[in-house]
Amino acid sequence: MITFKVDNLKNMKSELKAFAEFLRVSGVADDDIFAGKLVSCELITNVIRHGGDAAEFTGTLSGDRIIITVSSESMKGLEITPAVPDVFAESGRGLYIVKSLCTGEIERGEDGEIRVCIKRRG
Repeated sequence: MITFKVDNLKNMKSELKAFAEFLRVSGVADDDIFAGKLVSCELITNVIRHGGDAAEFTGTLSGDRIIITVSSESMKGLEITPAVPDVFAESGRGLYIVKSLCTGEIERGEDGEIRVCIKRRG
């Protein structure tokens, strides 16, 4: 498991590099590492842009799944679009990407955290 906190988009890149290394050392295939970084980037960016504060990240492996959880103090009020947004929509493209790469629904925890799973292909 890896955890970190991102308080601005400038330091997100180095934190996601550490997440990618965690996945690589754990034997995850390159395509799945790319998907994990992309989903993480979209979720963290949404939290910082729409919530206005730091995003807390946890990445774990469970069997054939990469589990990504993102939370912040202000997430309880953030809504998640239930339907997959259109790729040409003015907003929601990040969630379109997330929902396209993940298995199952985007889950919300009791404290507002967002949890998604990526099924490993490699």
